[in-house]
Amino acid sequence: MISAAKPRASKKKSRAKPAQAVVNSLFAELARVAEMSVIERRLRDFGFRCIAGTDEVGRGCLAGPVVDACVILECEPTLFGVKDSKMILECDNRVTVCRLILRRARAVAIGVVEPQTIDRINILRASKLAMLGAVENLPLRPDILLLDAVTIESLEMPQIPLIEGDKRSVSIAAASIVAKVYRDLLMESYHSLYPVYDFQHNRGYATEGHQTALKHYGPSPIHRRSFEGVDEPMLLFGSPRNGDSAR
Repeated sequence: MISAAKPRASKKKSRAKPAQAVVNSLFAELARVAEMSVIERRLRDFGFRCIAGTDEVGRGCLAGPVVDACVILECEPTLFGVKDSKMILECDNRVTVCRLILRRARAVAIGVVEPQTIDRINILRASKLAMLGAVENLPLRPDILLLDAVTIESLEMPQIPLIEGDKRSVSIAAASIVAKVYRDLLMESYHSLYPVYDFQHNRGYATEGHQTALKHYGPSPIHRRSFEGVDEPMLLFGSPRNGDSAR
C-alpha cells in the first residue's frame, strides 16, 4: 500500500536552513556597511586620508546639554551595527556598538554646550559650537569633515554637509552613536540629582511624564528656559524674587 504522508525532511537539511539565514544576514549587513562607506572611499580616492564625521544629539530636548561627537575611523573599517543612532532602539545594543567604534577609531572627541549657553545663543548656534568643540578636541586634525546637513562657518577646513548624513556616511553614523551614548549616560547622572523628572528614561525629551513633572515642580537648573513650555515658576529648586519670574 502506498502512503500519502509527506516524507520528513532530513535533519541535515533542517539544520542548513538556519545556517543559510545567518549567511544571508551577514552578507546583507556587509552590503549595508559598504554602501555607507562609499563617500569615505571616494574621498580617499581624491587623496583625503584623515576623514572625520561629526553629529550631535539633544537638539530637541527640554533639559540637559547638546552633545556632539567627532570620529575619525580607520581607512577601511567593517563596523557591523553602525547606523543612525535613532535606528538602534535597544540601549545595550547601542553601547555595544559604541564600544566597537571606540576600539576601531583612530580618534574620537566630544563637544558639550550647556543649557545656559543654549538659552543665550539659541540651539542651532549651540549645536554648531558643540561641533566645533568636538573637532578642536581631536588629537589630530582632519583633512575634511563630514556633517549632517550643516556647516561650521567659523571652522577653516573642507566640509561636506550631507542631507540625512547619519544614514549615508559611516563616519557620521559612528559619531551619532558615540554622542548618543555619552549624552544618555550624562542624563542618567542628572537623574540622581533631579529624580522627579525621570531623566534616566526620557533623557530630557518632552515625554508626557516629563511635561507633567515640569508643570508640577517647575524647571530644574538644567532645563532650557528658552524652550516652549519650560519656563514655569521654580517650585522645587527656588522661587521668584520680588515677584519676578524664575528666569
